[in-house]
Amino acid sequence: MPRRFVLVDRDGTLIVKRTYLCDPLAVELLPRAAEGLRAMRRLGLGLILVTNQSGVGRGYFTLEQVAAVHDRLLRLLDDVGAGLDDIYLCPHIPEEGCRCRKPAPGMVEDAAATWGFNPREAFVIGDAACDVQLGKAVGAFTIRTVQDETALPFGPNEARADETVEDLVEAAAIVERRMQCITQAQLRR
Repeated sequence: MPRRFVLVDRDGTLIVKRTYLCDPLAVELLPRAAEGLRAMRRLGLGLILVTNQSGVGRGYFTLEQVAAVHDRLLRLLDDVGAGLDDIYLCPHIPEEGCRCRKPAPGMVEDAAATWGFNPREAFVIGDAACDVQLGKAVGAFTIRTVQDETALPFGPNEARADETVEDLVEAAAIVERRMQCITQAQLRR
C-alpha cells in the first residue's frame, strides 16, 4: 500500500507567523507543533511542508534567505525528533497566477509525483483559507489550525475545512482516527 502524506503549512501552523520572515533566528516552533509532527510520523505518514513565500517575488528577500530559514526550521525539528521529508515553496506573487501558489495545486502535484502518493489520500493542514482551498482542490482531507492568534476568520463564501483544531497535536489525533476508519473499511472488504 502506498505511503500516505501530510502536507502542512509553515507560518501560523508549524511556526509562529512573522510578516515576511527572512531571519533564521526568528524561527520559533508553535507550542505542540513538534509533538504533533512526531505523532503523525509514528502513524507512518510522510511529512511535507508547503508554503507560499511571495516575499521573494516582491524582492523583500532571496531564495537563499528562505533556504536559511528552512535550514533553521529543519534543525529545530530534527533536534526534537520531528523532521520533515521535504519542503515545497512558491516564491511568486499572487498576480503571477502561477500553478504552485496556494491554493493552486502545483506544489502538491509536484510532491505527489516525487514521492509517489495520491493527493486524494493525503491530509492538508494549515491555518489559512488558501490551505483549505488547496486541500479541496486536490481532494485531500483538510484540517484548519487556529492556534496562532493571527488566524483570520474565513469569509462567508470560503471553503470550510473538514475539521478545525487548536494545534498539530489535535490535528494528529484526527488524522489517526481517520486512518483507523480507513483501515477498518479496508479490512471489511
